[in-house]
Amino acid sequence: MENTKKIQNVSKATIGRLPAYHRYLKEKLAAGETSVSSTAVAEELHLNAVQVRKDLAVISSVAGKPKRGFGIADLIEDIDRILGYDNVTDAVIVGAGGLGSALIGYSGFKAYGLNIVAAFDSDPTRIDTQIGGVKVFDAADIVKLVRRLNVLIGIIAVPKGAAQEVADKLVEGGVRAIWNFAPVHLNVPENIAVKNEDMAASLAILSKRLAEILYSEK
Repeated sequence: MENTKKIQNVSKATIGRLPAYHRYLKEKLAAGETSVSSTAVAEELHLNAVQVRKDLAVISSVAGKPKRGFGIADLIEDIDRILGYDNVTDAVIVGAGGLGSALIGYSGFKAYGLNIVAAFDSDPTRIDTQIGGVKVFDAADIVKLVRRLNVLIGIIAVPKGAAQEVADKLVEGGVRAIWNFAPVHLNVPENIAVKNEDMAASLAILSKRLAEILYSEK
């Protein structure tokens, strides 16, 4: 019960920083280190030291020690539990084109608790093929197969014109969370979690930052 309360008390902002902490801690553990201070984490990741200390205090199941800091292995386990990395979750992806194929072929997802078990596409040349060991099914079978596989996560990698229809089918099949790579807002029930990856917005931010850097060097 105590662990459940701790997870519920973690803010969205803190959760957003956890993957960066996780990567850093895994690197330190692989290098043979056993403990780390919040100050060291903040300096390495270029974050606010006070914020990092608060984050680690919230997520850690073991209190940090003033001189030794936090146990790295313990922190990794805590982050794994909070983010679900210790419990691989099955997912399906709709859209087996360039982006979809790249996502399917990314082996690193399993390290973050995600296992793509099936793909869907409406292109006859892709149906019944395999990408990285994942079979591509007819998009017309989304509802039936998602329900049969009892999958709770759906990934959308289709053109924006088809995204809403795909989302509707995923929800009808029982999906409770959608990772959307289509550049469009999805209308889904309030009890469905949606994470949008807006590549255009990310590129705009990157371009603006680049312009600022170039301007400052003049």
